[in-house]
Amino acid sequence: MYSMFSSTIAAISTPHGKGGIAVIRVSGEDAFSICEKFVKPLNKKTLSSLPSNCAVPVNITYDNDVLLDTGIVSIFRAPKSFTGEDTVEISCHGGIVVTQQVLSRALVCGAVMAGPGEFTRRAFSSGKITLSQAEAIGDIIEAKSSSSIILSNKNAQGMLSKYTDEIYNDAKMVLSEVYAETDFPDEGLSSMSKEEMKERISSIISKLESLISTYETGKAIVEGIPTVICGKPNTGKSTLLNLLCREDRAIVTDKAGTTRDIITESVICGNVTLNISDTAGIRNTLDEIESEGVRRSIVQMEKSDLLICVFESVSFDENDKLILKKAKEMQSKGAVVLIVINKTDLNPNPDTNKFKDFKNIIKISTKNDSHYGTICEEINRLYMCEQLSDISYPVLTNLRQKTNAEKALDFAKSAFKALDESSIDVAGTELEGVMTSLGELDGRQVGIEIVDDIFSRFCVGK
Repeated sequence: MYSMFSSTIAAISTPHGKGGIAVIRVSGEDAFSICEKFVKPLNKKTLSSLPSNCAVPVNITYDNDVLLDTGIVSIFRAPKSFTGEDTVEISCHGGIVVTQQVLSRALVCGAVMAGPGEFTRRAFSSGKITLSQAEAIGDIIEAKSSSSIILSNKNAQGMLSKYTDEIYNDAKMVLSEVYAETDFPDEGLSSMSKEEMKERISSIISKLESLISTYETGKAIVEGIPTVICGKPNTGKSTLLNLLCREDRAIVTDKAGTTRDIITESVICGNVTLNISDTAGIRNTLDEIESEGVRRSIVQMEKSDLLICVFESVSFDENDKLILKKAKEMQSKGAVVLIVINKTDLNPNPDTNKFKDFKNIIKISTKNDSHYGTICEEINRLYMCEQLSDISYPVLTNLRQKTNAEKALDFAKSAFKALDESSIDVAGTELEGVMTSLGELDGRQVGIEIVDDIFSRFCVGK
């Protein structure tokens, strides 16, 4: 056995519905013997006698040898398969009923139904992939853009794993020197001076800080940035949403207060995915329905990571001041604020002094389609996503990874401080914390609850 799992599992690995072909995957110790009961190679050989990594035409039969379908079977032998187990992949015609019946034959003949993400989980459990690689596979499946596919493929190929391995081994090397110094102080077994240990730990800190700084980029590409378009009524918020969507998603009129509820849309802006909420215009109003829209707008602003605040080039009033005040508050809490001065077709050179507390300012006309590129370039710059195809460094793509990297950083800083204070035994404990946190990040020492949560998000069949 090459897996911690004892059962042989089966599932449909292609989307439910009609198609040219469907694939049923069977994986486990008994994959060959189970499939031999209903899958008959046309060359009259048994599946278990076929060489690994081959594909052969087959008949797929009911229990009385009546033909169910014809197809192709691919053979993968442990441990050189995706799961690390013996695996059979049956390609049949892609009808809903025929696909379900082929799966039913596998289950009747001894397989059990796979759970969500169980094939990938078996690959992780057998050491074929790391936890970050498994997450990257899920990101590829869920990808909304080509940039997400590019980044996820880099992590699926092990870019993040290799980098965290490097930091892990650096910490382990220093820790071994610390153990030599604390356990055998009179033997002179440590080959590093305290200053050399501090240099190594300082390098670990720098690497972790560099890694953590990539999270906003990874999140922008893979998960998408919670974004709010806000401003007073009639500044062009809905027109900006339509510009970013490349279609008329929101109603646009000259009448103030047209948008009274939150309009949400996920759009691709260059390499960045924006999960946009277009909000009702913020202003003091006696209209009960509009007042509720304004309240919801402010609540949505407080949930966002990116605020796109839209102002007119030709006017600025008390409502604009209210929005700037809220934007400044959100900026102090870590949100990115982009000031968009709209309607430059009416005033090409608007005064920007009132926006001196904000460094990200662009001037556009949302009626000018060419300004789509202007705003996309600015947003990609904010999240360092301009040249994704040339990226040669690992990128964190989810909060779990970032949290573990931050924990490792805290332990590394504590280890450095302990050495500075001549507490070498404490430094050893903190370095163990670095290694544990990195182990949790990439699955060396991760709790079963976290593994369950990650793979529960996968579809059945993957």
